Amino acid sequence: MAGARLVAVEGLVRELLREEAPSRIAALTEQLFQAAGNISEEGGGAAEVEPRPSGPGHLSDPPEEPGRSCVSPPAIALAQVEEGAINLWNWTVTKHTGSVVNDEQRAKLRFVACRLVCLCEGSDPPEGTIRRQILMSMKTGKGWIDIGKADIADGFLETAMSSIEKLYAKLLKGSDGEADINVHKADVEKNLFKVLSYQAESAVAQGDFQKAVMCVQRCKDMLMKLPKETCYLSILCYNFGVETYEWKKYEQSSFWLSQSYDIGKMDMKYSVGKEMQNVRLKWTLKGQLCFHFPSSFKASSFTSVSFLAKVLRLLATAYFEWDCNLYLDKALKAISLANQEKIHPAGFFLKVKILLKSGASDEDITSAVAEFLHHDMSLDFCLNIAKLLLEHGRESVGFDFLKSVPERFESSPDLGKITLLHIEFLLQNKRELLAKQKVEEVIIGHYTGKHLLPEALNRLHVMLWDRAAKHYEAKSYSEALHWYNYSVSFYTPGQIDQNLAKLQRNMASCYLHLKQIGKAKEAVKEAERCDPNSIFTKFSVYKIAVMEKDTDKAVEAVIEMGRLAEKSSQHEDKLRVDENTGTNLLSLAAQIALENEQEVVAIKALEYLSEHLQDCRQLFAALKCLVRLTLSKVMAEHEEARDDDIKSMLAYLTLAHKRLAESFTEEKFTADMRILEAHWFRKVAWNLAVQFRGCPEKMRDFFLLSFKFSQFCPSDKAVLIAQKTCLLMAAAVDLERGRQQVTPSEQAELLTQALQHLQACKDIWKVLKLTGDFAKDPTDTLLLLYEFEARSKLNDPTLHNLMESVWEQPQIEVKTLEIIAALAMESPARYPVLCKKALKNALNLHRKQTVIDAVKFSKCLHSLINLSLPTGLTDLDACVLQEVWDYFEDALSVVSSTDAYPEMEILWLMTRAWNTGIFQYTVGKYKEAEQWCGLGMRFLNHLGSLKKSYEGHMIGLYSEVLDKLDSVKGFLLNGEE
Repeated sequence: MAGARLVAVEGLVRELLREEAPSRIAALTEQLFQAAGNISEEGGGAAEVEPRPSGPGHLSDPPEEPGRSCVSPPAIALAQVEEGAINLWNWTVTKHTGSVVNDEQRAKLRFVACRLVCLCEGSDPPEGTIRRQILMSMKTGKGWIDIGKADIADGFLETAMSSIEKLYAKLLKGSDGEADINVHKADVEKNLFKVLSYQAESAVAQGDFQKAVMCVQRCKDMLMKLPKETCYLSILCYNFGVETYEWKKYEQSSFWLSQSYDIGKMDMKYSVGKEMQNVRLKWTLKGQLCFHFPSSFKASSFTSVSFLAKVLRLLATAYFEWDCNLYLDKALKAISLANQEKIHPAGFFLKVKILLKSGASDEDITSAVAEFLHHDMSLDFCLNIAKLLLEHGRESVGFDFLKSVPERFESSPDLGKITLLHIEFLLQNKRELLAKQKVEEVIIGHYTGKHLLPEALNRLHVMLWDRAAKHYEAKSYSEALHWYNYSVSFYTPGQIDQNLAKLQRNMASCYLHLKQIGKAKEAVKEAERCDPNSIFTKFSVYKIAVMEKDTDKAVEAVIEMGRLAEKSSQHEDKLRVDENTGTNLLSLAAQIALENEQEVVAIKALEYLSEHLQDCRQLFAALKCLVRLTLSKVMAEHEEARDDDIKSMLAYLTLAHKRLAESFTEEKFTADMRILEAHWFRKVAWNLAVQFRGCPEKMRDFFLLSFKFSQFCPSDKAVLIAQKTCLLMAAAVDLERGRQQVTPSEQAELLTQALQHLQACKDIWKVLKLTGDFAKDPTDTLLLLYEFEARSKLNDPTLHNLMESVWEQPQIEVKTLEIIAALAMESPARYPVLCKKALKNALNLHRKQTVIDAVKFSKCLHSLINLSLPTGLTDLDACVLQEVWDYFEDALSVVSSTDAYPEMEILWLMTRAWNTGIFQYTVGKYKEAEQWCGLGMRFLNHLGSLKKSYEGHMIGLYSEVLDKLDSVKGFLLNGEE
């Protein structure tokens, strides 16, 4: 099984060596790494391979040996595997040089090559094979350490150690005497030293301090025989010290740095070489300058004194940060020794830090400072020392030192830095009078040719503004102006500068607080001259306009601010304005307007603010304020002037809904906050709908907005009831508008909208009915009537299906049926069949009443007869006449049983019956004429005061009808005979 795997791996190796595509190389590398890791170690034939002299890290092909030409097939296979492994090793070195493979891929490929060579080793490998294995194992282990996977390196380093022992045994076996043994031992010890140093690196990387100490100690013991490795080992310990220092393992760091120093002192005879250029400079976490040396660094050429001073400085830093009080003496001893080894500003600086931390006396610190005054130190270094002293409260020493510095740097163009530092610390120590004197000296110098460099002048401006700002915050506006005026002194008259504009704006703010409007206007005018397109300048103009109650100018300034806030490329002080700057200023503008009772201006500022705010909480706060302000304004206005403000409120609520509907990523705006905001706006929209019930269209819009806001709220009973009501009201308004004088297309749109609202309402109503008893709620009736009206006027083919379910309802009311009947014939609807059915059902319900309401009954019957018996028609179907006759009989029955039947309705019934008879008479239907006229006469008997007006005329005509009927009968009889 293992043999098959070896053959498979060897095939992958051959494929990789032929490959050129980087992506394929990466994939094959991973395959090889996985496959090689799964192969168990088994014995096999080995090939001797000597290192190639052609280049570092390359291996030569195995030489031919006597008797190898007739090896068995397994031996041939192992030889091929070994050859492939060596080729892979050499290919990896070449490709890495050409940047085809990265460090991790190189480590994996070396892993494969090294593993394959070990598997092909055999029981008694020759010296060349062992040396090759030592080289490959060491380099493979070091490669894993360098990419941060020291745990993988350990196995290869152990293999290298085992191979070194095997090599030493083989060399001893073939030696001729003591001289040979010493040569062999020295040869082996070089490799042993390297392996031990790599094992120490691996142990440090894995946090195994004890193992690392043991390995380094063994290396130290070998230095007498390998003196050229002294500097290398010193640097290695230093690197360990740097790493453990960065990990804040100060005890271990101090140990390694002490070891580095002790080892470095063992050898001081090597001079600087080119390899020093490869040393990697790095700063430790606390600012101590360190060198971290690459593993490839050759220690045979190095400046020992300079290096040892660095080691000691870092050692002192480690003691200082570990526990300055406990290790004060050690820290001072280390830094003093470092300064003796090599003079360096960092050494002096660290010594002063240690003394300050330890609470040393002013005399000791003065003495330490005096040490480096004899050396050539830079101005910046001297300033840093002064800062350090002053920051630690050593004012006496610090200021004395500052006074002595100018003498040393009289010709330096950076001399102003000393004065600035002096001013800075005078201000920090609340010595404003002395600081003012120093500033005034600088101003005098500025006008007498002693100019500060631009960088120093900028820094002075920052200090002056900072001091002014502190006084401004403390409401000491006059004092703030004093410091701002110092800054103004450095500008020439007529100079255009954005910083000057900002300065003038700040001064204008001070003048406004002092109620000096005239001076504030002058300052703002100067700011406009320097930076007219700044939003901050417009804000200053705005503040003055508000204070002067100039509403038009204030609104104009707000509009300008809003315009500038929209410009993403707006700059202030040569830096991009913060994204929130515009919104912050507009928010402040609104606040100022409200404080000064200028609601029109506040509304304008809040409108711009709501367009630009990204913070949800601020946005909804602004919109709430806008709604309140606009509503109070509407309440105070005449009705004809309200339209624009009502439209504005609709716009505010619409924007609020839009932002609530967006997905929120702000952690500060939670789901609960969204619900609270939705409830607030829902109730406001509801109240506005009720408030403007005299304006149906606006009422509908507010109800719909209230419904939309409620969709963000939990669906409890109260919210569901509100949603139902909103949709019903919206549908009612759309239906009402559809009844008015509108075009057919407008009417269709309104009716379609109403149906959409009704469908949503029906869905909510189904859920709501599950929450309680709604027996007396008229919603079902309203939904039916509204839907019937909309569908009938839209000529909806589903209308009849809708009504089928209605006829089956046992609890339907008479009034509902009568309304349906009326709607069925209301233009543009025309459904006479539905109308008649509704009226019949209503009439049946009237009959079932214990006591019939004669008035309501008469109206229902009136409508039914009107629909069934059109006026003026003479050619009526007998079935129709019979149906109508039954209605008249029903009416007569009720009329006969009560005195409450309206007399005018009796008169109408009498007239319709009589006229129907007369119409029959005119077409020669004398029998039908006699029946209907007789019916009319029966109603005549029930008339009261009106009976006399009709009785004489009707009796005469009725007699003619009877006579005509008799003559017709006689004629018919004669004809039969």
